[in-house]
Amino acid sequence: MSERTGPLSDVTIVDCTMALAGPFGTGLLGDLGADVIKVEPPKGDASRSVPPLPENYVSPSARFDEEPGVGCDFGGYFASINRNKRSIVLDLKDAADKEMLLELCDSADAIVENMRVGVMDKLGVGYDVVHARNAAIVYGCIRGFGDPRTGESPYADWPAYDIVAQSMGGIAHITGPETGTGYPAGVSVGDIYPGTLLALGLVAAIHHARRTGEGQFMDVGMYDAVAFLSETVIANYGYTRDSLGARGEHHPNLCPFGLFPVQDGSVSIAAPGPGHWRALCEAMGREDLITDERTRNTYVRRQNQDLVLDVIYQWTGALTKQQVVERLGGKVPCGPVNTAEDIFADPHAAARGMITEFSLPGDNPDVSIIANPIKFTATPANFHRRAPMLGEHGDEIRSSVEKSIERN
Repeated sequence: MSERTGPLSDVTIVDCTMALAGPFGTGLLGDLGADVIKVEPPKGDASRSVPPLPENYVSPSARFDEEPGVGCDFGGYFASINRNKRSIVLDLKDAADKEMLLELCDSADAIVENMRVGVMDKLGVGYDVVHARNAAIVYGCIRGFGDPRTGESPYADWPAYDIVAQSMGGIAHITGPETGTGYPAGVSVGDIYPGTLLALGLVAAIHHARRTGEGQFMDVGMYDAVAFLSETVIANYGYTRDSLGARGEHHPNLCPFGLFPVQDGSVSIAAPGPGHWRALCEAMGREDLITDERTRNTYVRRQNQDLVLDVIYQWTGALTKQQVVERLGGKVPCGPVNTAEDIFADPHAAARGMITEFSLPGDNPDVSIIANPIKFTATPANFHRRAPMLGEHGDEIRSSVEKSIERN
Protein backbone atom coordinates (compact mmCIF):
# COMPACT_ATOMS: atom_id res chain seq x y z
CA MET A 1 0.00 0.00 0.00
CA SER A 2 1.24 3.45 -0.88
CA GLU A 3 0.23 6.72 0.74
CA ARG A 4 -3.12 8.32 -0.05
CA THR A 5 -2.05 11.44 -1.94
CA GLY A 6 -5.25 12.75 -3.53
CA PRO A 7 -6.97 16.02 -2.65
CA LEU A 8 -9.66 14.17 -0.64
CA SER A 9 -7.22 12.52 1.79
CA ASP A 10 -9.04 14.19 4.72
CA VAL A 11 -12.43 12.74 3.71
CA THR A 12 -13.99 9.55 5.10
CA ILE A 13 -16.77 7.72 3.25
CA VAL A 14 -18.80 4.85 4.68
CA ASP A 15 -19.68 2.85 1.58
CA CYS A 16 -22.66 0.50 1.85
CA THR A 17 -23.08 0.17 -1.92
CA MET A 18 -22.75 -3.00 -3.97
CA ALA A 19 -22.73 -4.05 -7.63
CA LEU A 20 -21.52 -1.31 -10.03
CA ALA A 21 -23.07 2.17 -9.83
CA GLY A 22 -22.37 2.97 -6.17
CA PRO A 23 -18.96 1.26 -5.96
CA PHE A 24 -17.84 3.04 -9.14
CA GLY A 25 -18.65 6.42 -7.59
CA THR A 26 -17.02 5.67 -4.25
CA GLY A 27 -14.08 4.18 -6.13
CA LEU A 28 -13.56 7.57 -7.79
CA LEU A 29 -13.44 9.16 -4.34
CA GLY A 30 -10.97 6.54 -3.19
CA ASP A 31 -8.73 7.32 -6.17
CA LEU A 32 -8.85 10.96 -5.12
CA GLY A 33 -7.58 10.07 -1.67
CA ALA A 34 -10.72 9.51 0.42
CA ASP A 35 -10.68 6.81 3.08
CA VAL A 36 -13.48 4.60 1.75
CA ILE A 37 -14.72 1.98 4.21
CA LYS A 38 -16.62 -0.69 2.27
CA VAL A 39 -19.33 -2.20 4.45
CA GLU A 40 -20.32 -5.67 3.21
CA PRO A 41 -22.89 -8.25 4.35
CA PRO A 42 -21.58 -11.59 5.61
CA LYS A 43 -21.64 -13.11 2.12
CA GLY A 44 -19.98 -10.05 0.64
CA ASP A 45 -20.74 -7.92 -2.39
CA ALA A 46 -22.26 -10.30 -4.94
CA SER A 47 -20.09 -8.76 -7.66
CA ARG A 48 -16.96 -10.31 -6.09
CA SER A 49 -17.38 -13.50 -8.11
CA VAL A 50 -18.23 -11.88 -11.46
CA PRO A 51 -15.67 -12.53 -14.25
CA PRO A 52 -13.16 -11.82 -15.66
CA LEU A 53 -10.84 -14.14 -13.76
CA PRO A 54 -7.20 -14.77 -14.59
CA GLU A 55 -6.48 -18.23 -15.93
CA ASN A 56 -6.15 -20.75 -13.10
CA TYR A 57 -7.05 -18.14 -10.49
CA VAL A 58 -7.05 -19.52 -6.96
CA SER A 59 -8.90 -17.53 -4.32
CA PRO A 60 -6.91 -17.22 -1.08
CA SER A 61 -10.16 -17.95 0.77
CA ALA A 62 -11.19 -20.95 -1.31
CA ARG A 63 -11.24 -24.41 0.23
CA PHE A 64 -8.40 -26.76 -0.70
CA ASP A 65 -10.80 -29.12 -2.50
CA GLU A 66 -12.33 -26.47 -4.75
CA GLU A 67 -11.49 -26.05 -8.40
CA PRO A 68 -9.70 -22.83 -9.53
CA GLY A 69 -12.18 -19.97 -9.71
CA VAL A 70 -14.72 -21.60 -7.38
CA GLY A 71 -15.40 -19.50 -4.30
CA CYS A 72 -13.74 -16.54 -5.98
CA ASP A 73 -14.06 -13.26 -4.14
CA PHE A 74 -11.73 -11.15 -6.26
CA GLY A 75 -12.94 -11.07 -9.87
CA GLY A 76 -11.83 -8.32 -12.24
CA TYR A 77 -15.23 -6.61 -12.18
CA PHE A 78 -15.00 -6.21 -8.40
CA ALA A 79 -11.28 -5.41 -8.29
CA SER A 80 -11.56 -2.64 -10.88
CA ILE A 81 -14.17 -0.55 -9.06
CA ASN A 82 -13.34 -1.35 -5.44
CA ARG A 83 -9.69 -0.43 -5.42
CA ASN A 84 -8.49 1.98 -2.76
CA LYS A 85 -11.08 0.75 -0.22
CA ARG A 86 -11.03 -1.07 3.12
CA SER A 87 -13.57 -3.81 3.86
CA ILE A 88 -15.48 -4.62 7.02
CA VAL A 89 -18.27 -7.20 7.30
CA LEU A 90 -21.40 -6.04 9.14
CA ASP A 91 -24.72 -7.84 9.41
CA LEU A 92 -27.18 -4.96 9.69
CA LYS A 93 -29.80 -7.26 11.19
CA ASP A 94 -27.47 -7.73 14.16
CA ALA A 95 -27.74 -5.06 16.87
CA ALA A 96 -24.00 -4.89 17.58
CA ASP A 97 -23.08 -4.62 13.90
CA LYS A 98 -25.79 -2.01 13.36
CA GLU A 99 -24.30 0.06 16.19
CA MET A 100 -20.83 -0.31 14.64
CA LEU A 101 -22.16 1.15 11.38
CA LEU A 102 -23.66 4.10 13.24
CA GLU A 103 -20.42 4.64 15.13
CA LEU A 104 -18.55 4.72 11.83
CA CYS A 105 -21.01 7.37 10.62
CA ASP A 106 -20.50 9.46 13.76
CA SER A 107 -17.09 10.58 12.51
CA ALA A 108 -17.52 10.16 8.74
CA ASP A 109 -18.14 12.85 6.14
CA ALA A 110 -20.64 10.75 4.21
CA ILE A 111 -22.46 7.44 4.05
CA VAL A 112 -23.57 6.02 0.71
CA GLU A 113 -26.00 3.22 -0.13
CA ASN A 114 -27.88 1.86 -3.14
CA MET A 115 -30.64 -0.21 -1.55
CA ARG A 116 -34.28 -0.10 -2.63
CA VAL A 117 -36.30 2.79 -1.19
CA GLY A 118 -36.91 2.36 2.54
CA VAL A 119 -34.64 -0.66 3.13
CA MET A 120 -32.07 1.20 5.26
CA ASP A 121 -34.86 2.93 7.18
CA LYS A 122 -36.42 -0.44 8.07
CA LEU A 123 -33.01 -1.64 9.27
CA GLY A 124 -32.80 1.38 11.58
CA VAL A 125 -29.81 2.98 9.85
CA GLY A 126 -31.56 5.35 7.41
CA TYR A 127 -31.04 9.06 6.95
CA ASP A 128 -33.08 10.24 9.93
CA VAL A 129 -31.20 8.01 12.39
CA VAL A 130 -27.76 8.80 10.98
CA HIS A 131 -28.44 12.53 10.73
CA ALA A 132 -29.71 12.67 14.34
CA ARG A 133 -26.35 11.40 15.52
CA ASN A 134 -24.17 13.41 13.13
CA ALA A 135 -25.80 16.59 11.81
CA ALA A 136 -22.92 17.31 9.45
CA ILE A 137 -22.94 13.97 7.64
CA VAL A 138 -23.96 13.69 3.99
CA TYR A 139 -26.26 10.77 3.24
CA GLY A 140 -25.98 9.84 -0.43
CA CYS A 141 -27.71 7.14 -2.41
CA ILE A 142 -28.28 5.82 -5.89
CA ARG A 143 -31.76 4.60 -6.75
CA GLY A 144 -33.17 3.43 -10.04
CA PHE A 145 -35.71 6.26 -10.06
CA GLY A 146 -34.56 8.52 -7.24
CA ASP A 147 -35.71 8.76 -3.65
CA PRO A 148 -39.06 10.24 -2.52
CA ARG A 149 -37.16 12.72 -0.32
CA THR A 150 -36.00 14.59 -3.42
CA GLY A 151 -38.97 13.94 -5.67
CA GLU A 152 -41.79 11.40 -5.83
CA SER A 153 -41.68 9.06 -8.82
CA PRO A 154 -44.39 6.63 -9.92
CA TYR A 155 -41.55 4.13 -10.35
CA ALA A 156 -39.86 4.76 -7.00
CA ASP A 157 -40.33 1.18 -5.80
CA TRP A 158 -39.24 -0.46 -9.05
CA PRO A 159 -35.94 -2.32 -9.17
CA ALA A 160 -33.53 -1.18 -11.87
CA TYR A 161 -30.36 -2.24 -13.60
CA ASP A 162 -28.07 -0.54 -16.07
CA ILE A 163 -30.03 -1.73 -19.10
CA VAL A 164 -33.28 -0.36 -17.65
CA ALA A 165 -31.70 3.05 -17.06
CA GLN A 166 -30.23 3.06 -20.58
CA SER A 167 -33.57 2.22 -22.16
CA MET A 168 -35.75 4.58 -20.12
CA GLY A 169 -33.22 7.43 -20.06
CA GLY A 170 -33.04 7.68 -23.87
CA ILE A 171 -29.56 6.50 -24.75
CA ALA A 172 -30.51 3.02 -25.99
CA HIS A 173 -32.95 4.48 -28.52
CA ILE A 174 -30.25 6.52 -30.26
CA THR A 175 -27.58 3.79 -30.17
CA GLY A 176 -27.01 1.22 -32.90
CA PRO A 177 -27.80 1.01 -36.63
CA GLU A 178 -30.01 3.68 -38.11
CA THR A 179 -32.51 1.01 -39.15
CA GLY A 180 -32.76 -0.37 -35.61
CA THR A 181 -34.95 0.49 -32.66
CA GLY A 182 -32.11 0.78 -30.18
CA TYR A 183 -29.09 -0.97 -28.72
CA PRO A 184 -27.45 -0.88 -25.30
CA ALA A 185 -24.11 0.91 -25.10
CA GLY A 186 -21.02 -1.27 -25.07
CA VAL A 187 -20.26 -0.30 -21.46
CA SER A 188 -22.63 0.00 -18.52
CA VAL A 189 -23.25 3.74 -18.77
CA GLY A 190 -26.55 3.29 -16.90
CA ASP A 191 -24.46 2.45 -13.84
CA ILE A 192 -21.18 4.24 -14.43
CA TYR A 193 -22.55 7.70 -15.19
CA PRO A 194 -24.91 7.79 -12.17
CA GLY A 195 -21.93 6.68 -10.07
CA THR A 196 -19.83 9.51 -11.46
CA LEU A 197 -22.54 12.07 -10.66
CA LEU A 198 -22.86 10.56 -7.18
CA ALA A 199 -19.17 11.24 -6.55
CA LEU A 200 -19.52 14.84 -7.72
CA GLY A 201 -22.64 15.37 -5.61
CA LEU A 202 -20.98 13.96 -2.50
CA VAL A 203 -17.95 16.24 -2.85
CA ALA A 204 -20.23 19.26 -3.32
CA ALA A 205 -22.38 18.35 -0.30
CA ILE A 206 -19.33 17.69 1.89
CA HIS A 207 -17.96 21.08 0.88
CA HIS A 208 -21.25 22.67 1.95
CA ALA A 209 -21.31 20.73 5.23
CA ARG A 210 -17.81 21.81 6.14
CA ARG A 211 -18.69 25.42 5.43
CA THR A 212 -22.01 25.43 7.29
CA GLY A 213 -22.00 22.42 9.60
CA GLU A 214 -25.16 21.20 7.85
CA GLY A 215 -25.27 17.76 6.32
CA GLN A 216 -28.04 16.70 3.99
CA PHE A 217 -29.64 13.89 2.00
CA MET A 218 -28.76 13.60 -1.69
CA ASP A 219 -29.53 11.04 -4.34
CA VAL A 220 -28.94 10.27 -8.00
CA GLY A 221 -31.65 8.47 -9.96
CA MET A 222 -30.20 6.17 -12.62
CA TYR A 223 -33.00 7.14 -15.03
CA ASP A 224 -32.33 10.84 -14.34
CA ALA A 225 -28.58 10.48 -14.87
CA VAL A 226 -28.91 8.73 -18.22
CA ALA A 227 -31.46 11.31 -19.39
CA PHE A 228 -28.91 13.97 -18.39
CA LEU A 229 -26.19 12.13 -20.30
CA SER A 230 -28.55 12.00 -23.29
CA GLU A 231 -28.93 15.78 -23.34
CA THR A 232 -28.93 15.89 -27.14
CA VAL A 233 -32.08 13.74 -27.16
CA ILE A 234 -33.85 16.24 -24.93
CA ALA A 235 -32.49 19.33 -26.69
CA ASN A 236 -33.45 18.12 -30.15
CA TYR A 237 -36.98 17.31 -29.07
CA GLY A 238 -37.18 20.44 -26.92
CA TYR A 239 -36.39 22.64 -29.91
CA THR A 240 -38.12 20.80 -32.77
CA ARG A 241 -40.49 18.22 -31.20
CA ASP A 242 -38.66 15.62 -33.33
CA SER A 243 -37.38 12.46 -31.61
CA LEU A 244 -33.91 11.43 -32.69
CA GLY A 245 -33.68 7.93 -34.07
CA ALA A 246 -30.82 5.48 -33.73
CA ARG A 247 -27.63 7.29 -34.60
CA GLY A 248 -25.79 4.60 -36.52
CA GLU A 249 -22.18 5.49 -37.23
CA HIS A 250 -22.70 9.20 -37.86
CA HIS A 251 -23.85 12.38 -36.10
CA PRO A 252 -27.45 13.55 -36.60
CA ASN A 253 -26.47 17.20 -37.09
CA LEU A 254 -22.78 17.40 -38.03
CA CYS A 255 -21.03 16.09 -41.15
CA PRO A 256 -18.61 14.43 -41.45
CA PHE A 257 -18.60 13.21 -37.85
CA GLY A 258 -18.50 9.45 -37.41
CA LEU A 259 -16.83 6.13 -38.12
CA PHE A 260 -15.45 5.07 -41.48
CA PRO A 261 -14.35 1.61 -42.65
CA VAL A 262 -10.73 0.90 -43.51
CA GLN A 263 -8.97 -2.29 -44.60
CA ASP A 264 -8.26 -3.43 -41.04
CA GLY A 265 -11.22 -2.04 -39.10
CA SER A 266 -12.56 1.49 -38.72
CA VAL A 267 -11.42 5.02 -37.96
CA SER A 268 -13.18 8.05 -36.57
CA ILE A 269 -13.11 11.31 -38.54
CA ALA A 270 -14.69 14.57 -37.41
CA ALA A 271 -14.44 17.55 -39.72
CA PRO A 272 -17.56 19.70 -39.28
CA GLY A 273 -15.69 23.05 -39.25
CA PRO A 274 -14.23 24.81 -42.31
CA GLY A 275 -10.55 24.38 -41.37
CA HIS A 276 -10.80 20.67 -40.70
CA TRP A 277 -13.00 20.12 -43.77
CA ARG A 278 -10.43 21.86 -45.95
CA ALA A 279 -7.61 19.73 -44.51
CA LEU A 280 -9.61 16.53 -45.04
CA CYS A 281 -10.41 17.46 -48.64
CA GLU A 282 -6.75 18.20 -49.30
CA ALA A 283 -5.68 14.87 -47.81
CA MET A 284 -8.20 13.04 -50.01
CA GLY A 285 -7.17 15.00 -53.11
CA ARG A 286 -10.69 16.44 -53.42
CA GLU A 287 -10.05 20.18 -53.10
CA ASP A 288 -13.09 20.74 -55.34
CA LEU A 289 -15.35 19.85 -52.42
CA ILE A 290 -14.07 22.76 -50.31
CA THR A 291 -16.21 25.24 -52.24
CA ASP A 292 -18.78 22.92 -53.83
CA GLU A 293 -22.26 24.24 -53.03
CA ARG A 294 -23.27 20.78 -51.81
CA THR A 295 -20.38 20.44 -49.38
CA ARG A 296 -19.10 23.92 -48.51
CA ASN A 297 -20.34 23.88 -44.88
CA THR A 298 -21.55 21.34 -42.34
CA TYR A 299 -25.21 22.26 -42.79
CA VAL A 300 -25.34 21.53 -46.50
CA ARG A 301 -23.03 18.54 -46.05
CA ARG A 302 -25.56 17.06 -43.61
CA GLN A 303 -28.28 17.55 -46.23
CA ASN A 304 -26.06 15.79 -48.76
CA GLN A 305 -24.61 13.27 -46.35
CA ASP A 306 -24.76 10.29 -48.74
CA LEU A 307 -22.52 12.15 -51.19
CA VAL A 308 -20.03 13.14 -48.48
CA LEU A 309 -19.89 9.68 -46.94
CA ASP A 310 -19.45 8.00 -50.31
CA VAL A 311 -16.39 10.15 -51.06
CA ILE A 312 -14.82 9.49 -47.68
CA TYR A 313 -15.67 5.77 -47.78
CA GLN A 314 -13.90 5.39 -51.12
CA TRP A 315 -10.80 7.08 -49.72
CA THR A 316 -10.63 5.30 -46.34
CA GLY A 317 -11.58 1.93 -47.86
CA ALA A 318 -8.28 1.79 -49.71
CA LEU A 319 -6.21 2.50 -46.58
CA THR A 320 -5.38 0.97 -43.19
CA LYS A 321 -5.98 2.60 -39.80
CA GLN A 322 -2.36 3.63 -39.58
CA GLN A 323 -2.34 5.12 -43.07
CA VAL A 324 -5.42 7.25 -42.39
CA VAL A 325 -3.98 8.48 -39.10
CA GLU A 326 -0.64 9.27 -40.77
CA ARG A 327 -2.42 11.42 -43.36
CA LEU A 328 -4.81 13.18 -40.98
CA GLY A 329 -3.20 13.10 -37.52
CA GLY A 330 -2.58 16.59 -36.14
CA LYS A 331 -4.60 18.19 -38.94
CA VAL A 332 -8.07 16.66 -38.70
CA PRO A 333 -9.63 15.16 -35.55
CA CYS A 334 -9.30 11.43 -36.16
CA GLY A 335 -8.32 8.19 -34.51
CA PRO A 336 -8.39 4.44 -34.93
CA VAL A 337 -11.25 2.43 -33.44
CA ASN A 338 -9.16 0.73 -30.76
CA THR A 339 -9.57 -2.66 -29.16
CA ALA A 340 -8.36 -3.22 -25.59
CA GLU A 341 -5.18 -4.70 -27.04
CA ASP A 342 -4.65 -1.51 -29.04
CA ILE A 343 -5.09 0.66 -25.93
CA PHE A 344 -2.56 -1.40 -23.97
CA ALA A 345 -0.04 -0.89 -26.82
CA ASP A 346 -0.76 2.82 -27.33
CA PRO A 347 2.07 5.12 -26.13
CA HIS A 348 -0.54 7.64 -25.00
CA ALA A 349 -1.92 5.22 -22.39
CA ALA A 350 1.60 4.58 -21.12
CA ALA A 351 2.55 8.27 -21.03
CA ARG A 352 -0.62 9.18 -19.14
CA GLY A 353 -0.35 6.28 -16.72
CA MET A 354 -3.77 4.94 -17.67
CA ILE A 355 -3.06 1.24 -17.09
CA THR A 356 -2.48 0.10 -13.51
CA GLU A 357 -0.86 -3.27 -12.85
CA PHE A 358 -1.06 -4.91 -9.45
CA SER A 359 -0.66 -8.26 -7.74
CA LEU A 360 -3.69 -10.32 -6.83
CA PRO A 361 -3.76 -11.66 -3.28
CA GLY A 362 -2.45 -15.20 -2.88
CA ASP A 363 -0.42 -17.14 -5.42
CA ASN A 364 -1.85 -15.55 -8.53
CA PRO A 365 -0.54 -13.61 -11.54
CA ASP A 366 -0.37 -9.84 -11.85
CA VAL A 367 -3.34 -8.20 -13.55
CA SER A 368 -4.22 -4.78 -14.95
CA ILE A 369 -7.12 -2.36 -14.59
CA ILE A 370 -7.82 1.16 -15.79
CA ALA A 371 -6.35 4.09 -13.85
CA ASN A 372 -8.06 7.32 -12.86
CA PRO A 373 -8.05 9.95 -15.65
CA ILE A 374 -8.24 12.95 -13.28
CA LYS A 375 -4.69 14.29 -13.08
CA PHE A 376 -3.33 16.75 -10.49
CA THR A 377 0.11 18.30 -10.13
CA ALA A 378 0.13 18.87 -6.36
CA THR A 379 -2.18 16.13 -5.03
CA PRO A 380 -2.09 13.27 -7.54
CA ALA A 381 -4.79 10.65 -7.56
CA ASN A 382 -3.22 7.25 -7.18
CA PHE A 383 -3.67 3.51 -6.81
CA HIS A 384 -2.69 3.10 -3.18
CA ARG A 385 -4.53 -0.09 -2.28
CA ARG A 386 -5.84 -3.07 -4.23
CA ALA A 387 -9.50 -3.96 -3.74
CA PRO A 388 -9.99 -5.66 -0.35
CA MET A 389 -10.66 -9.26 0.48
CA LEU A 390 -13.99 -9.71 2.22
CA GLY A 391 -13.67 -8.24 5.73
CA GLU A 392 -9.92 -7.82 5.32
CA HIS A 393 -9.74 -4.63 7.40
CA GLY A 394 -12.45 -5.41 9.95
CA ASP A 395 -10.16 -5.56 12.98
CA GLU A 396 -8.31 -2.43 11.88
CA ILE A 397 -11.53 -0.45 11.38
CA ARG A 398 -13.11 -1.61 14.64
CA SER A 399 -9.94 -0.67 16.54
CA SER A 400 -9.93 2.84 15.05
CA VAL A 401 -13.61 3.31 16.00
CA GLU A 402 -12.93 2.22 19.58
CA LYS A 403 -10.00 4.64 19.85
CA SER A 404 -12.15 7.45 18.48
CA ILE A 405 -14.84 6.74 21.07
CA GLU A 406 -12.24 6.71 23.85
CA ARG A 407 -10.88 10.10 22.73
CA ASN A 408 -14.35 11.62 22.76
